[in-house]
Amino acid sequence: MSRAIVTDYSFPDLSIEQELLASAGCTLTGHQAKTVEALIPVVADAEMVITQFAPVQRAVVEAMKNAKVIIRYGIGVDNVDLVAARERGIPVCNIPDYCINEVADQALAFILAQTRQVVPNHRLIAEGKWGLATPLSGMRALRDQTVGVVGYGRIGRAVVERLVPFGAKILVHDPLIATGAIAGSPATAVGLDELLSQSDVVTLHCPSLDSTRRMINEKTLGQMKPGSLLINVGRGDLVDPQALVAALQSGHLAGASLDVFDPEPIPVDNPIRTHPNAVLAAHIASASPRAVRTLRESVAKIAIAVHRGEAPPNVVNGVKPRG
Repeated sequence: MSRAIVTDYSFPDLSIEQELLASAGCTLTGHQAKTVEALIPVVADAEMVITQFAPVQRAVVEAMKNAKVIIRYGIGVDNVDLVAARERGIPVCNIPDYCINEVADQALAFILAQTRQVVPNHRLIAEGKWGLATPLSGMRALRDQTVGVVGYGRIGRAVVERLVPFGAKILVHDPLIATGAIAGSPATAVGLDELLSQSDVVTLHCPSLDSTRRMINEKTLGQMKPGSLLINVGRGDLVDPQALVAALQSGHLAGASLDVFDPEPIPVDNPIRTHPNAVLAAHIASASPRAVRTLRESVAKIAIAVHRGEAPPNVVNGVKPRG
């Protein structure tokens, strides 16, 4: 009987995964191992390693004696050492399409919250006052805005689709896709420098890669228009947190909305937690009952495929699937 383990999870239980795997003749054991030291004995004998946020670093991968696959609950795989897994011939799989609508909706909600000053106006009413909470210049119509979408994968495209009916001018840059390949979309493909300098709103939808980490930093924030807005529902390490706070405090950025941060949770003493022009969420953009169930079922189905000797889908580290 094949053995699958879950390194860590944020669900109430693993009943969905256990039921599906048991029907295929697999056992599943759940853990809450969140350090390298705790992970090493947990993964040692497992054939299918399923992980959510645990640091599956090189030492953890090298401790895997029987692993046939590592499966990540989610789209991003930056908590897994892809190179170490590739060297061991272990495919790493993600779930790339379970929450496209949810994350795109969250990005649009963040954009509207900033352009329509939703949070400050709510606070004003909650304080027993009445009127406009911010200067009139802060109340923007999307049809008058240029929105720059950085990253044109599944979620970036879904965000563009949502923006089109609002009448905004839309610019797109993808660090992994040639500009010509974006032709024919409702957006205009441009270089990153032009997108930053021309956009009133910049929204990030990139994976965490060597080429994208800290892409929003002191220099690139300086390239953004004074009074512009930054949205990040991509990965936390796309943005330099100190540079972001400085841009907000100086007023160069009029506002920022973040669902992801680096590190997570946001440190208690980070001033962005209480900045009046920041709208924050705790990495929940992917959440909905449908999305979470799809995620968990998809993870279990990949484990079952590997158990049956089939080639797993969505391999992200270049290991040729065996099947």
